[in-house]
Amino acid sequence: MPTASNGDVSLYYEVDGRGEPVVFVSEAGLGGWSWGWQHAALPGPFRTVVWDLRGTGRSDAPPGPYDVATLVADLTSILSAIDARRAHVVGAGLGGAVALRAARDSTRVESLALLGTGARGADFDLDALYAPPHDREALRETLEATLSADFRDAQPDVLGGIVDWRADGDAAEAGFRAQTAALDGFDATDWGYEVTVPALVVHGADDGIVPRESGRALADALPRGAFLSIPDAGHLAHVERSRAVNDHLLGFLEAQAHDAD
Repeated sequence: MPTASNGDVSLYYEVDGRGEPVVFVSEAGLGGWSWGWQHAALPGPFRTVVWDLRGTGRSDAPPGPYDVATLVADLTSILSAIDARRAHVVGAGLGGAVALRAARDSTRVESLALLGTGARGADFDLDALYAPPHDREALRETLEATLSADFRDAQPDVLGGIVDWRADGDAAEAGFRAQTAALDGFDATDWGYEVTVPALVVHGADDGIVPRESGRALADALPRGAFLSIPDAGHLAHVERSRAVNDHLLGFLEAQAHDAD
């Protein structure tokens, strides 16, 4: 089982493919399963890396609260473990906030794709994401806040699979609360101008966790930010509209790769 270390904290990760590295940073509490649709689609032209945040799944869960700087250091440890001097970083929700800070504070981020990420920590209503991993009914209920009604009605088998994956790989409450504490005081409108790498901000039009307007404000705060709204999608747009999101994501990443040539 491959792991990276940040001090005495062990972080689990998986790698697929051989191209330029694309590192995914998950939403608070969600295991690597949440990137399954992207992890499967990108390894042809890219080397994809999925990892469990501290407090989640197979990574260690030291006592919290955590802060963004610590989670950025964890991301840096993953990059070192895969021997990546620079990488494209894709983050969702809290993971997007971590990716942003990493791009501001280091030179190791080649580009950013930020999904369901707001401009300010106060804009995130993450409590609706959490359910005890052992409570399957509660896990299913959280999907009402994260996925559109049309998707839930049309894909009951997928919902059952998501419940299974959440039960197996999501964070317990202590880890979830420790992670969400990292958003206290987060406000990219104060320093977004310092993030000069290309950035694609993708938001479900019907996101009930982070308002779409906050995602647009984030894109506006970034010098090279572009905003993309995915119609008829909730907070986990990359799950329920994976084909559309993957097409945009691949196009964005390939453009950055070509620009670097």
